[in-house]
Amino acid sequence: MSELLTTVAILFIIAGPFLLLADRFDLPAVPLLILSGIFAGTVFIQQDDLLVELAQYGIALLVFAFGVGIQLDAIRTVLADSEIAALGQILVIGSLGTAFGVALGVPLAEASVLGVAAALSSTMVGTALVRTEIRMNLVRGRLSESLHFVQDLFAIAVVLIVGAGVIAADPIATQLGYGVVLLAAAVAVNRYLFGLLGRLADGSDELMIVGVVSLLVVFIGVAELAGVSIVVGAFAAGIAVRHDRGEHLGLFTGLESIKDFFLAIFFVTVGALVAVPFLETGPAASVEKLLLATGLIVLVVLIKPAVTIAILMYKGYEARTATLTAITTDQVSEFSLIIAIEAFLIGILTQSVFDAIIFAAAVTMVISSLTQRHDEAIYRLLSSRGLVSTRHDKIDELSNVPDDITDHVVIVGYGRTGSHLVETCKTLEKPYVVIENDPTRREAVRVECDAYVFGDAMEEYTWEKAGVERADIVISTTPSDPVSWRLLAFEFEADLILRSPTQQTALELLEAGATYVVVSDLLAGEQLLRRIEALLEGESTAEQLRDERLEELDRRSVTENR
Repeated sequence: MSELLTTVAILFIIAGPFLLLADRFDLPAVPLLILSGIFAGTVFIQQDDLLVELAQYGIALLVFAFGVGIQLDAIRTVLADSEIAALGQILVIGSLGTAFGVALGVPLAEASVLGVAAALSSTMVGTALVRTEIRMNLVRGRLSESLHFVQDLFAIAVVLIVGAGVIAADPIATQLGYGVVLLAAAVAVNRYLFGLLGRLADGSDELMIVGVVSLLVVFIGVAELAGVSIVVGAFAAGIAVRHDRGEHLGLFTGLESIKDFFLAIFFVTVGALVAVPFLETGPAASVEKLLLATGLIVLVVLIKPAVTIAILMYKGYEARTATLTAITTDQVSEFSLIIAIEAFLIGILTQSVFDAIIFAAAVTMVISSLTQRHDEAIYRLLSSRGLVSTRHDKIDELSNVPDDITDHVVIVGYGRTGSHLVETCKTLEKPYVVIENDPTRREAVRVECDAYVFGDAMEEYTWEKAGVERADIVISTTPSDPVSWRLLAFEFEADLILRSPTQQTALELLEAGATYVVVSDLLAGEQLLRRIEALLEGESTAEQLRDERLEELDRRSVTENR
């Protein structure tokens, strides 16, 4: 245990300067954490067994954190589509990865692990990078979280099968049975005992965290006693304490901090496990590893997202939503790593294939952190080159906008605020068009709205379909900064009313030409409705709205800076 703690201390001491560099120059942290791990593993830490053990515990705790954060109510709305996307992705990419390994002379058992490594995407990397989209309940955020959740359930089954140690019906059935029992116990604890834990804690966040950690230890202990991977026990523990964040905000805030800590350990450990070609291995072995890793990287970074895009667009999602969701899958999963580690420890994987999977994981996680930063630019590039379909048949088929509509209001989003705005327009007999791209709201919009466009607000054709050149006002009800800046870039003649999560961004949007920007989530819908009603009834002008908002935000800024 002391050696393990020493290893953790060395990793963090070395990672510190790299993190300071990332913060100083606003660089993505993931590449620098992995780079620090490579440096630590090459220069200071030569005990691979300690790194493998650390990776196992790190992955287990990350999987626990993901299980805790699953919001089933949110992802249930897109679960059917994500099931098809996840399973289709696993089938196609897994088969290609296995075939690639066999073509290079890798035995079928090892090639199958390569296929699994290519097929599964990282829950923690993929969903951590779209945390804002998940929190704001955007379609792409829900799709990404749901897709990774389905993949994780498949991965749990693979972990149990590999844990059997042999390809035989009885040991595999036993392992799967233990896994099912653990997950069933987790569901039972979540339903019948978690509320009791909350009542015993009597509002104390500290006691809740202690209770949750105790449950984690119990589930991991039971998993070890049953001979099951601790990752399965950790995932079950996460399901056991999954709950509504609003009821236990302090608990989940504390767990979020713990998750960030182990996320850093995970990335540094992945880097430390990398065997640098030609430096730590000979020429022949290095070439073999690089060939395997390169094929795996191509499958993960290029082909896997392409398959995901095709499936999601076939299911009716817009090209942009499908593309941005698919980009969150362009990395090797932490589950793939635990599968590779388990397979390596029981002798299924050779050192060469194991090193190739670790190398590919490190590279793809670095690439993923960069592609997520530039996902919009990637989509624009693919769209402009014709690599992503820009056909508008689906928008035309699902939309209903009168050809002669004019002097109308265009409302982006048909959530709570959007539906209230529609009612206001109806009361004032003001024509309107709703823009929505969430499939779960399609029927409500069709039944309740007179005019609507089912399309992505980031796409120019959606606005052409909504007749924006003849509109009076454009109102965005989503606090998404990319959406707000995109709408400003269109340079509409109509007055543009936006929402922003921060005061600073609101000021920037106003200075860039927005008529009005709603900032606070608290009472934001009610505040927006009052302003719009005054504008539609002629009690206020667009210039007055803009001037009042600028004055108010400037006043708040001065007050906060005192």
